Amino acid sequence: MIDRIKSVGAEVFSTVVALRRQIHSDPELAYEEVRTSALVAETLRRLPAVSVRTGVAKTGVVAEIEGDKPGPTIVLRADMDALPIHEENTFDFASRNPGKMHACGHDAHTSSLLGTAMILSELRAEIHGRIRLLFQPSEEKLPGGAKPMIEAGCLDGASAVFGQHVTPRLEAGTIGVRSGPYMASADELYFTVIGEGGHAAEPHSLRADAVVTASQLVTALQTIVSRKSPPGIPSILSIGRFIADGATNVIPATVRLEGTLRTMDESWRTRAHHLIREIAVQTARAHGAECEVEVRVGYPVLVNDHAETSWFRDVASAFVGEGNVVELDPWYASEDFAYYSQEIPGVFYRIGTGNAEAGIVHRVHTPRFTIDEDVLRLAPGLMAYLALRRTAKMSD
Repeated sequence: MIDRIKSVGAEVFSTVVALRRQIHSDPELAYEEVRTSALVAETLRRLPAVSVRTGVAKTGVVAEIEGDKPGPTIVLRADMDALPIHEENTFDFASRNPGKMHACGHDAHTSSLLGTAMILSELRAEIHGRIRLLFQPSEEKLPGGAKPMIEAGCLDGASAVFGQHVTPRLEAGTIGVRSGPYMASADELYFTVIGEGGHAAEPHSLRADAVVTASQLVTALQTIVSRKSPPGIPSILSIGRFIADGATNVIPATVRLEGTLRTMDESWRTRAHHLIREIAVQTARAHGAECEVEVRVGYPVLVNDHAETSWFRDVASAFVGEGNVVELDPWYASEDFAYYSQEIPGVFYRIGTGNAEAGIVHRVHTPRFTIDEDVLRLAPGLMAYLALRRTAKMSD
């Protein structure tokens, strides 16, 4: 089976690369993926025995491939949206949309899953049951597209879900995976510290200095991680924006702080939300100020199912070689694939796309990110292989 999959993968490789480049050159942000989803649907409709639904969760596309043998349903997922980043790459398929870029590899995810559809369509006689392919909008922007896809019934009747994500941190062709909690929850934190504005020469006359109060708050919030977080539960609380719009001789009346909380435990996450609000309000009060707090709840912890991950390691090793499958460290980025794996057993794995010799080393979410496109010989076939193996295993 592996040889046959790789043979078909080689036949469709140039098409997959062309699709990736077309998508890369025309990036669309969350819920704006109109041209991308049209291209996806058009490509899928050319394939035999593939049914296609469009307009799912606004701009999502869902395809199904029915096998010739009875069996279960499994789900394969790719995301389609780009980021609000101005691309600095100069290759001829660089973004032609100013301020928008596929800087996280969603162009590769989408084109790879289209390649998987091409392979599975060719090998549909080997499919037990049904393979459902999700082309999801809006992974990059809260509240994300995964929950609306689930609400639209995209997991109905399914027994397992799989997704992949490119990474330049691994050498091209290497597969990385981690069982259990893998990616962090991510919540956005917003604080408005309210004091009294006035002349910088007369701070003693003010009811409260919002700048000093906000500065103390940045430090106080760190005690949530250093003193309140249970040992063994990694957490990160970072303040990335501090807006005090005064002047050299003006103390502003309000200061705005923005940041993020990330952790690997849902129970602690909920408690941390309470502590964040409590510490912010009490710190401000101690300085005679007030503080308004908003905790914007983001994606949950992404947990890879233990049994499915163990099975995936064996399957990936068979396809790419045992030495090319590595254990990943926890990653404190977030992913709304987590919503899928809350509903049914899932595995979210990483496929290496780095190539230092070719200068392909820039990380995701940066203006010069790109991938070693030779990976598109491998990625579609691996996902096709795991789908065929998984449906066959589940129908035994």
